[in-house]
Amino acid sequence: MMQALEAADIAAVLLRLPDAGEGRQIDHIKALGPTVQSKGAALLLDGQAHLAATSGADGAHLQGPGALKAALSHLKPERIAGCGGLASRHDAMVAGEAGADYVMFGEPGADGGRPSFDAIWERIEWWADLFEIPCVGFAGTLDEVEPLALAGADFVAIGECVFSDSRGCAAAVADAARRLQVAEAAA
Repeated sequence: MMQALEAADIAAVLLRLPDAGEGRQIDHIKALGPTVQSKGAALLLDGQAHLAATSGADGAHLQGPGALKAALSHLKPERIAGCGGLASRHDAMVAGEAGADYVMFGEPGADGGRPSFDAIWERIEWWADLFEIPCVGFAGTLDEVEPLALAGADFVAIGECVFSDSRGCAAAVADAARRLQVAEAAA
């Protein structure tokens, strides 16, 4: 993990916790947090907002406006409250109005499915044109990184494609960073 964190300027790491007791989850967060944070990246929990303060995490990523609203009291104002799982433009606007620090479009749902790339691109372009709250585009492949940035995503999240890359995580992260630089130069 350290090599991947050193391969590029990473804004945040989204941590999915193991299905275990709360004490074990906190231990897991405390074991990874200092490594992530020492590289200047925020450690965000995938859900589990109530654990953010006690574990030293920087915030949480919530699925949908309802989960975001329920978690705000655990996170604000000291921690980051991000929101994904936004099924519609209306959901995104509700999350923004509720106090989301960012919205994310395109991440896989619980069933592993995600919207078409065209739909993700359109949603990012729409958001970037109208709103100031940062937008994160989820890239399912490294080939999606540059187009999402060109659509207006403030940040691009990369997931499983980094871990399954035959070159290794660090090389995949460096490749994603190079693609972002190409998009920035083109913009």
